[in-house]
Amino acid sequence: MKERIVLDTNCLILSLPPKSRYHKTWEAIIRGQYVLCVSNEILEEYEEIISRFWGKDIADYVMNIIINNTTTYFMDPFFKYKLIDADPDDNKFVDCAITSNARYIVTEDRHFDVLRQIDFPKVDVIGIDEFLHEVENA
Repeated sequence: MKERIVLDTNCLILSLPPKSRYHKTWEAIIRGQYVLCVSNEILEEYEEIISRFWGKDIADYVMNIIINNTTTYFMDPFFKYKLIDADPDDNKFVDCAITSNARYIVTEDRHFDVLRQIDFPKVDVIGIDEFLHEVENA
């Protein structure tokens, strides 16, 4: 069974440009090596931030890929865990990871470090370099 992951927006942005050293992570996701877990809130943030960086056309293109990918897992958490106080907006990724039983959240955001100190519900977090290493050695 393919691993379920949650991809923080900062790592999605790092992985999209074809010349990015992290582009292999995006390719692994769209090829279906991993199940990308998303909620409506996450999709809205993806679209907003991609539009800000590269415009609406690119955002629409990327969103279309994510939405139509057969290994994208759509879910909307019915419970809000509120585990991150420093940036409550990041909790949407945590809630998605818990509800979808994701293996981990891929992020470069230090606000997620607090999750390493929480035993329940357990949410693992890795950086994009570690995820890239996993992708390259799969």
